[in-house]
Amino acid sequence: MDIKNNILETIGNTPLIKLNKITKDFPCTIAAKVDYFNPGNSIKDRMAVKMIEVAEKEGKLKPGGTIIECTSGNTGMGLALAAVVKGYKCIFTTTDKQSKEKMDILKAVGAEVIVCPTNVEPDDPRSYYSVARRLAKEIPNSFHANQYDNLANRLAHYETTGPEIWNQTDGKITHLVCTAGTGGTVTGTAMFLKEKNPNIQIWAIDVYGSLLTKYFRTGEVDMNEVHPYISEGFGEDFVPGNYDMSVIDHFEQVTDKDGAIMARRLAKEEGIFCGYSAGSCIQGLMQLKDRLKKDDLVVCIFHDHGSRYVAKVYNDQWMIERGFLDVKTFKDIISSRSGKQKLVTIEPSQTVAEAVEMMMKYDIENIPVMNGNGPIGAISENGLFQKVFSNPDIKNSKVENVMERPYPLVEFNTPVEKLSTLINKENGAVLSKDEAGNYHIVTKYDVIQALGK
Repeated sequence: MDIKNNILETIGNTPLIKLNKITKDFPCTIAAKVDYFNPGNSIKDRMAVKMIEVAEKEGKLKPGGTIIECTSGNTGMGLALAAVVKGYKCIFTTTDKQSKEKMDILKAVGAEVIVCPTNVEPDDPRSYYSVARRLAKEIPNSFHANQYDNLANRLAHYETTGPEIWNQTDGKITHLVCTAGTGGTVTGTAMFLKEKNPNIQIWAIDVYGSLLTKYFRTGEVDMNEVHPYISEGFGEDFVPGNYDMSVIDHFEQVTDKDGAIMARRLAKEEGIFCGYSAGSCIQGLMQLKDRLKKDDLVVCIFHDHGSRYVAKVYNDQWMIERGFLDVKTFKDIISSRSGKQKLVTIEPSQTVAEAVEMMMKYDIENIPVMNGNGPIGAISENGLFQKVFSNPDIKNSKVENVMERPYPLVEFNTPVEKLSTLINKENGAVLSKDEAGNYHIVTKYDVIQALGK
């Protein structure tokens, strides 16, 4: 029987999956090491357990102790799983730019989470680094994991990630591509692979706003390079102790936007629902495509799962608000119309005959019913036809006696895809207000036309 003793025994041995569509124009094979198959849904499970095992062996973590760590979420999840199995408490500090899902997941597995501001210097007492260090000093029998400088981080990847990739490729790997954060994954994996074959190229992917790329190229810690960025899980505003830059051959920076868009493409085109850093990893590789040859075998590290980012990268509204998603919206449909035609409306006291006359005059099927406070109902060609068919005398009735429910009112920047879910057989249109307070209408024909472009 193959029965695991606990959840920690399921960590590692994650699959290597060939990419087919996004990389179809590449001259060589591109494969993803998809580490969201770990129980905590990220590659950080590997080093989290290793840090705890080393701390136990060195006597730094004793029974009943408290694990303290600053984390963007994934390392915390790995530590929390190990704490559940081994009987430790957890306190994690994180930044206010991290997704709410990450924080909720950490709480679900019993951790206490303290949210700290993002846009402060690393040595600021309010930073999540500083708060974690302070708590480790104040709380008795506690262990500060310190994934940034704890060399057990990179050791975990030297012992597991590197050997797995080497064996899964039969030693034919030519390039490793990995986003760079704490340095543990890229350095530890690189150290093992370089020992096996010094010619393997290690490409680290960074984000604009991080100082790692310039440090790699110049050896200079330049704080002028540091500015706020949205990407999660990689990039740094200092150089963690886990780095050994001698095993890295190139650093490539990508934008927040490109990484987010590529993550969504991986989900839609490859069926791999992965996190922000995976999108950035592939985007970085895209930028380096011209360096690859026919017989190359490239392995990209996909760190975590897309479920961590459903309110961010995989949320249309979040993407639109940051200018990351070039999608058609209600506003786009209105702006694309020729001329500035005023919305045709009717008052509740007018007659059905007047409504029919308006429909014929303006060649429209949907008319909002308005009073002084805004829309209160709707008149549609389909609805009127059914009513007139059953009662021909209804044409003299007031609109308020036959009107249907008012059309849904949406935000002016609502995506077309969302509008399509609101328009159906019973409801042929939606309304919205522009910045000046004027109402506009979008019908099912507008949506069909927009989606077809």
